[in-house]
Amino acid sequence: MTGDNTALQGAEPAERSASGRLPLLDVLRGVAILGTLATNVWLFAGPGGDAAILHGTDELSPFTPFHADPSAATLAEGVFRTIANGKFLALLTLLFGAGLAIQFQSAARRGARWPGPYRWRALFLFVEGTVHFTLVFAGDVLMGYAVVALLVAWLLTRSERARNGVMWVSVSLHVILMGLVTAALVAESTQPTSVPREAVELYAHGSYPEQVAFRLDNFLGLRLEPVLTFGLMVFMFLLGVRLLRAGAFADDPVGRGIRARLLGWGLGLGVPLTVVTALAGPDWLLMDRYVVAPLVAVGLIGLIGRLLDGTSGTGPVVAGVRALGRMAMTGYVAQNVILMFVCYGFGLGLADRMADTGRWWVLILWAVVSLVLMVASLLWLRRFRQGPLEALQKKVLARAR
Repeated sequence: MTGDNTALQGAEPAERSASGRLPLLDVLRGVAILGTLATNVWLFAGPGGDAAILHGTDELSPFTPFHADPSAATLAEGVFRTIANGKFLALLTLLFGAGLAIQFQSAARRGARWPGPYRWRALFLFVEGTVHFTLVFAGDVLMGYAVVALLVAWLLTRSERARNGVMWVSVSLHVILMGLVTAALVAESTQPTSVPREAVELYAHGSYPEQVAFRLDNFLGLRLEPVLTFGLMVFMFLLGVRLLRAGAFADDPVGRGIRARLLGWGLGLGVPLTVVTALAGPDWLLMDRYVVAPLVAVGLIGLIGRLLDGTSGTGPVVAGVRALGRMAMTGYVAQNVILMFVCYGFGLGLADRMADTGRWWVLILWAVVSLVLMVASLLWLRRFRQGPLEALQKKVLARAR
């Protein structure tokens, strides 16, 4: 995920471009960043901002607005959010695991200790995630990634049998947990919930320090997602390791064959199940986001790989997405910083100002921010080798060693 050159030095020659990078991985990372933006933008633009994470599933369910207002705008919102919900987060998690495997390969080739200095990298990621959570966005994923990365980094020193055991036990327990929680939600048949008025007012008119204080006061509740999905993250990390080692991201017949199977199984199973769970209502959100979505994420690797195989890979859109993927950490944090200032009351306050104008503006906001991120990444990388946060990480880690 960090996109730094040293993290990619362990790739096999068939997987690398002339610059030593993995082109498909960079594009996939860029797509994942734009996809997580497609989910997060609705939190920032909705009533109560990221406080919605605390208050049940109804505010987060893609088709809840359509049930209340069956219009073209809310239908478009439901379809857009269903396409994005959880799929790109799962993809980003898998890619982080692939990046971890590359760093392990690089350390092995150099004869370096493992995990050794990687612990400092994980610590940096945890601190960065804590700052991001506190100052910007309650839905931060970096803190959880840092914890899981330490476990998986250690597992890379164990046998393949041990990794496979952890991998399948983790996902089995995760699916059982999601199934039990979903069954409880369906059985309760509770009334739809919404964000309390005081939280709505806080994000619409409150000051920035008040919002920071709110996130800190509700730290445990807002950090529930990485706890509930710990098993899924372990599975996706290890799946990323397996796919990287199998050559799934390579530009050769083996890689294309693996991606074709991922496309068929991932989308063939994932898309119908997504439709079913999305239309089933808000009580099924956890199954949609945390069980079905990872299937679709696997299919996306095959789909995006197939699309790149059919192009020269040099068009402006591909170039912009690839540039964003090369500085994915910066892009992930930057998107949330932009949305914070655009949507919340201490900034432009568009979430409150546009609340009665329909939902098309949120789709436009996603498109504009996506374009800004891609263009900014292209321009930045013309002058610098790394994104700002990637360069900061490299500098801090160099001193830590």
